[in-house]
Amino acid sequence: MSIIRQGSLFDLQDLYDLEPTQRYDAILSEFDTDSILHKVNKKSWLGAPTELNYAAMINSLHIRIVERIPTVKDLIKRLKDDFIFKLNCGFLISDRVPSEAAYSRLITKLDASIVLEEANETVVNQAISEGFITDDAVALDATHFEARDQAHPKEEKPATVPKKRGRKSKAEREQWLIDQAEQEANLPIFEKKIEAQLDVSLDELRATLPQNPQWGVKKNSEGKNVFWYGYKAHLAVGTQSQYILQSLFSSGNLNDGKAAIPLLKGIAERLPLPSLNYAMMDAGYDFEPIYAQNHQIGLQSVIAYNKRNEPEPIGFDKHFVPTCVREHSYRYDSYDAKYETLKYTRPKECVECPLAQDDLCQKVYKVKITTDLRRYTAPARGSKAWKTLFKQRTAVERVNAYLKEYFQLNNVRYRTGKRARVHFNLVTLVYNASKLACDRINQLLIQQAA
Repeated sequence: MSIIRQGSLFDLQDLYDLEPTQRYDAILSEFDTDSILHKVNKKSWLGAPTELNYAAMINSLHIRIVERIPTVKDLIKRLKDDFIFKLNCGFLISDRVPSEAAYSRLITKLDASIVLEEANETVVNQAISEGFITDDAVALDATHFEARDQAHPKEEKPATVPKKRGRKSKAEREQWLIDQAEQEANLPIFEKKIEAQLDVSLDELRATLPQNPQWGVKKNSEGKNVFWYGYKAHLAVGTQSQYILQSLFSSGNLNDGKAAIPLLKGIAERLPLPSLNYAMMDAGYDFEPIYAQNHQIGLQSVIAYNKRNEPEPIGFDKHFVPTCVREHSYRYDSYDAKYETLKYTRPKECVECPLAQDDLCQKVYKVKITTDLRRYTAPARGSKAWKTLFKQRTAVERVNAYLKEYFQLNNVRYRTGKRARVHFNLVTLVYNASKLACDRINQLLIQQAA
């Protein structure tokens, strides 16, 4: 991974200079612990009384991420050995330190609900209402992290009937097409083509997302394939504020492009962001349904083009900009949002060209982006404005690096995908809460200086 030359993500020093009690309070106060406690606490007065301090246990799970404590076992040891740390987590003097089994039951209850995702969205909405998120662009990307266990041995595939060689008859081919269509219709939504997600609700997409650890592959900076066994974190990050606006946890073998539509739908349906205009992604997201989803929710696509054995367009350059008779590229002029039209003007090489004097080359060229959403984007591909916007995509890569280095994203200590999802949700929640706490501290410092 190349070094990202960009300003600091947020000033963690302002947060870590505080005393532990103040630091924990600054982070934990950013989300509603009571709503999480309501999901895991005992619902009835009947039966044995509750002896555990669940509120303090929830706080300690978040503080474990902040303090980079590797395991729950180490967390319990710290609670037993450090009396001040125990009080900072919210335990009373009379409270006994919970066991590993108690924490395991708590994580099971958190896994059975979506309360952590709801708390994360509440933090983001609070940051929007306070004016900390005013982004006009969002960047999407995925990062991988390994599972705790090694991959299970592959099962031997059952013997299949050898295929009949040669061309199929007309009747056999018609039956084969019917069988293929029926097989495609019965596949899970994330094993179908990406365009199948356009008409599916956000709740259904999130509920059917594969989450078991699987083998994944990705090319490194040297162009070689790197394999890992585990999961993927799919993030949609504001390029200026660098909050995690939406996040998804999936199996390691899920294609990055198949998580884009749920992320975009989540932003459109759950976050009030009228200032958002652009969505930046790398070439791994270059699929027509993603452009269609962006257009449907009112965002312009700034996605790197992935050429797939496609013929060179006639009368256009590699960025699909129209060319003159002598194959000089027209200059991008402007975009008319009302008519969704790109405007190009005559190349500067044609000023003294005799062909232009004879009106063989038109002065202005206009094209609607709806002609082909993948080729024609606003601003136009290859233009200076497009390149400037695309550079902002590094924000999501920077957030990925911070989650792994400072927030223990790659320190999964659970054997199942569902429990690993709880760890992922804790990481993203603590990150956004820390970001909001730092923004509030910075705002207070600015007001005091004024």
